Amino acid sequence: MTLSFRTLRGADVESALDDLANLRITVFRDWPYLYDGDLEYERRYMASYAGNENAVLVAAFDADRLVGAATGSPLLGHAEDFAEAFSHHHWPMEEIFYCAESVLLPAYRGLGAGHAFFDAREDHARRLGLTYSAFCSVIRPEDHPLRPEGARSHDRFWRGRGYHPLAGVIARFGWKDVTEDSASEKELQFWGKQL
Repeated sequence: MTLSFRTLRGADVESALDDLANLRITVFRDWPYLYDGDLEYERRYMASYAGNENAVLVAAFDADRLVGAATGSPLLGHAEDFAEAFSHHHWPMEEIFYCAESVLLPAYRGLGAGHAFFDAREDHARRLGLTYSAFCSVIRPEDHPLRPEGARSHDRFWRGRGYHPLAGVIARFGWKDVTEDSASEKELQFWGKQL
């Protein structure tokens, strides 16, 4: 199994949006997101990346099949709920690049995609002249009933990349869990580093 990576920007993102939407629905359905997504919402959510030269989509392919992807854009161009989390933090929001989702089908994990995703997004952020890189991870209780046995966090990987949790920088964002009848607000912890 081999992966190839392509960095897409602007109009090139458009052709990958439906595949990315389906990939997000599949991967985020699992722990810890437990997201019960739908294609129409995904299309609307991902539309902000199409035609946006400051946004980036790093696509992982097995031959011509999209099997993983990571996205990012300047924080001020992303969801207001995420930018609000930084309102009391000392990093200027206009200097932060937001590494949004990283999704990869399970069969392709452990082949270096995580590093490739962060490398490409951080390089893009530097080209934009931004000073900081940040992402967020969903907060779930240790005793959550859907936590799989042996579930582990990605904290070690993220720390190895130089990221650390940003104290008090918590985003609140709503989505429908697989066990819910309607969307509910979730908390997400921001991690960050200086580029």
